[in-house]
Amino acid sequence: MDPAAGWRPAPLRLVFAAGGPWSLLPRPCRVLVLLNPRGGKGKALQLFRSHVQPLLAQADVSFTLMLTERRNHARELVQSEELGRWDALVVMSGDGVMHEVVNGLMARPDWETAIRKPLCSLPAGSGNALAASLNHYAGYKQVTNEDLLTNCTQLLCGRLLAPMNLLSLQMASGLRVFSVLSLAWGFIADVDIESEKFRRLGEMRFTVGTILRLATLRIYRGRLAYLPAERAVSKVPAFPALDRQDQPGPVDTQLVPLGEPVPPHWTVVPEQDFVLVLALLHSHLGSEMFAAPMGHCAAGTMHLFYVRAGVSRAMLLRLFLAMEKGRHMDCGCPYLQYVPVAAFRLEPKDGKGMFAVDGELVVSEAVQGQVHPNYFQMVSGRVEPPAPLEPQPLPSQKPQQTPPPEPL
Repeated sequence: MDPAAGWRPAPLRLVFAAGGPWSLLPRPCRVLVLLNPRGGKGKALQLFRSHVQPLLAQADVSFTLMLTERRNHARELVQSEELGRWDALVVMSGDGVMHEVVNGLMARPDWETAIRKPLCSLPAGSGNALAASLNHYAGYKQVTNEDLLTNCTQLLCGRLLAPMNLLSLQMASGLRVFSVLSLAWGFIADVDIESEKFRRLGEMRFTVGTILRLATLRIYRGRLAYLPAERAVSKVPAFPALDRQDQPGPVDTQLVPLGEPVPPHWTVVPEQDFVLVLALLHSHLGSEMFAAPMGHCAAGTMHLFYVRAGVSRAMLLRLFLAMEKGRHMDCGCPYLQYVPVAAFRLEPKDGKGMFAVDGELVVSEAVQGQVHPNYFQMVSGRVEPPAPLEPQPLPSQKPQQTPPPEPL
């Protein structure tokens, strides 16, 4: 599609999401574009001029363009920016820069007001999971590269805003981090971080990284516990909320200090040997990784996947290949478990295994997280309210039993 060929936004039906009515950006509107010129294949600025700018001009969206120069530069910019000048903040990069922006907003003294500033994701990185998820919610078919960029730009021109969940993470060191997409530990995190050296390959870096990691498959020891979504509904905890007065952000009412046992209404996974653990807020883990085909998360919940030790390399490869079309849950793998949750705790043994939060490396240490419902707004085109999710164990799965290891 030619971006300048007279595109007009398709009409969208406004509906009520879990947290209330959606809203619209004004017309005309002014946006600040934070663009990472080194993201993905390093062509973000060229793509902005050729694919984004013509559509913005047609839709009465004026912009100021700022280029990020280093890691955490976007975080620094939004921490000091006069946000009242803009109707929205647009991030043109991969998921890592959106992570920086949200954490920068949450680090401001006026964080409660700052996080209300609408955000928009324009894909120009390697993974582009958040943009792919928004593309999916809008009803578009799964696409990549320039087609995905054009679709997301059309969403910005359409101006529809939808509420999004925010994941608050508490680390054993006292660090608090906010996630807009995912926390991964084990295989997925290893592939994400170790494939950074292949960034110039674009999305192909993850395929290369997966093959390399499969060749030396690792097992990760740790303790995993979670609060099932259905037990969190209207649940008033009988224990004091974990209130971090020294840090900005909402109170994590479902969490207790990491040094204490999890509350009795949580579920503790009996196994302690894993290949991967993934907490995911959205449908996609990459533009061609449809990780959560079971649907958009209801307000205040997230997808939790884990794969127990014993899975063969062949089955793991089959799962990742099937994930492109969202068919990995149909593979009949007894080691794969899925449950919708409101909170979780993960305690790695001996500090082994990397954490990736929104694709960014985080020190491996005990971590716990809680979802805060409908906490910020993003440009979206979702036309259906999210439905409640239910656990989906596979027919052959017996969570109380661990099958014997498959041959490698």
